[in-house]
Amino acid sequence: MKKDVEKAKVNKELEAETAPDAEMPVVQTVAEISEEPREAGSETRRRKQRRMGGPSGALAPGEKPKNFRKAVKDTLRYMGAYRFAVLAVAVIAAFATIFETLGPKVMGKATTLIAEGVMNKIHGTGGIDFPAVGRVLMMTAILYAVGAFAQYVQALIMTNITQRTVYNMRRDISEKIDRMPIGYFEKVPTGEILSRITNDVDTLGQALSQSISNFIWAIISIVGIVVVMLTINITMTLVALLVIPLSAVVMGILIKISQKHFAAQQEYLGIIDGQIEENFSGHLVIKAFNREGRVTDEFNISNEKLYESAWKSQFLSGLMRPLMRIVSNLGYAAVVVVGGGLCVKGAIGVGDIQAFVQYVKNIGHPIQETATVMNQLQSMAAAAERVFEFLEEDEEIDTTQQNYARGDDEVEVEFDHVSFGYDKDHPIIRDFSAKVWQGQKIAIVGPTGAGKTTMVKLLMRFYDVDEGAIRIDGCDIREMSRQEHRERFAMVLQDTWLFSGTIRDNIRYGREDATDEEVIEAAKAAKAHHFITTLPGGYDMVLSEDATNISEGQRQLLTIARAVLADKKLLILDEATSSVDTRTEEEIQRAMDALTENRTSFIIAHRLSTIRNANYILVMQDGDIVEQGNHEELMAKSGAYAELYNSQFEQAS
Repeated sequence: MKKDVEKAKVNKELEAETAPDAEMPVVQTVAEISEEPREAGSETRRRKQRRMGGPSGALAPGEKPKNFRKAVKDTLRYMGAYRFAVLAVAVIAAFATIFETLGPKVMGKATTLIAEGVMNKIHGTGGIDFPAVGRVLMMTAILYAVGAFAQYVQALIMTNITQRTVYNMRRDISEKIDRMPIGYFEKVPTGEILSRITNDVDTLGQALSQSISNFIWAIISIVGIVVVMLTINITMTLVALLVIPLSAVVMGILIKISQKHFAAQQEYLGIIDGQIEENFSGHLVIKAFNREGRVTDEFNISNEKLYESAWKSQFLSGLMRPLMRIVSNLGYAAVVVVGGGLCVKGAIGVGDIQAFVQYVKNIGHPIQETATVMNQLQSMAAAAERVFEFLEEDEEIDTTQQNYARGDDEVEVEFDHVSFGYDKDHPIIRDFSAKVWQGQKIAIVGPTGAGKTTMVKLLMRFYDVDEGAIRIDGCDIREMSRQEHRERFAMVLQDTWLFSGTIRDNIRYGREDATDEEVIEAAKAAKAHHFITTLPGGYDMVLSEDATNISEGQRQLLTIARAVLADKKLLILDEATSSVDTRTEEEIQRAMDALTENRTSFIIAHRLSTIRNANYILVMQDGDIVEQGNHEELMAKSGAYAELYNSQFEQAS
């Protein structure tokens, strides 16, 4: 898999820092989606992967796979259901090519008949045999017509195979995403995954639709043309075939010279792509710090380098056609000179010379097509390799489908000597134990990076503990079905996620069978009903992409209403009131008190004033639980919690 241009390399080339990176949104759902923001910047940048070529596509060096043979083998295995259809395409393509190859030879007979007839008429021994000429022309037309029909059938079948393969591949990737562990998405940028489901699958589909039939056509055309030429005259065939090595030499020289320029062109395309993405997403920051001039200078430097590499690569690519024409014309001249001498001696007819000229012209096309197909196969293999690497990634598979053996009225959560680290050599949670009873509020506080969200990830089984166990109702959650386990949770994250649709549908995402009345009651409980009714369309107002037609605080209220409607026994609130004003926060807090009644709640909070009434507060620092207890107990200790709490009120004052 081709790596993106390294950030350090970009900085070295541009001799300047890049524009501010855009922060990636975190997708939020109820009881099934994720957690804290992933890294921004280069992680979000999606480089262009496709190679660009000039008039001759063969000159553009395709991205090379790490293991070409394995990539092709995996692709053929994936297309196993269509193997007979692919075989049919091969047979039909061969059939069409044979008919097209025979066309010039048959047509040459008509030319020979006309030439002989003219000579006979001059000598007074006869004339042109028009019926025979007509039969030859009719045979030629039939050959070309059958060949064209065979090509149509072959293209129809191949298009169907390709589109079904692409459809299946996108479906499998989409289903694979649902089975992937959260850890994978924290390590791999979203743009990388999107590139596989869009760019790579498209590249694979286009290469499949063209390369198989074109490769068959090119090989059979070359072999067929050579065989037919040999049946006409061996000497002229050898003269005509001199074009092939000469063409290969010319093409090889051009490819060798132009390859470095194509590589540089692709590199700076990626750099400019990243700059544009960063500059558009961070344009407010750029304007706020008056960095427009610096950004423009950086872009101009990259654009100039792209211009230089693109000009050279396209110029060299453009030389292919005229140089190949010169070589072909030399071949025509040699065939005509040698053929004329043989015709004078009576060794061949005039029509044979015509056929040879046409074959010399025709043989250059499949030679170029072979080079193009080989480049397409390289790109296809590279794209297939990236797709199959993703499809072969380890999945989040449940070892059991066992369900909870518990009653719906009681929920007890126990952390039993839990230890965990994303890197097992550097644990974040160390030997943590706690028991949470039905209806209790558990607050997790601490400075940024202390590991608060990690606790939630363990509870949701986004990750499994390294040591110890987390139990719900006495059952180790690792022995439970993940789907069944997460079905018991409702979650409100700091980073809101709403989809393009009505407000009503976004709230109903928490429980799809909810009635309109239940949706409204949930909105009222979350203090969202009032602002919804003031919007044009009310509950039927359609939110734009990323819900940018309402404020951040309003988006937060809708996600809280969604959690209210879900009506789960376990709640996770990750800074649920971080984006609302103080007055709204107080209203939401009262709503949350009612919401959390008889429910077990885990609250991640930075505003410590919102969790004073929590039954249990866990204070995290540098990955460890340094203090635990209720607000009064922790304040009495005058430790880390008291220091955090007092510092917030000092800042507020």
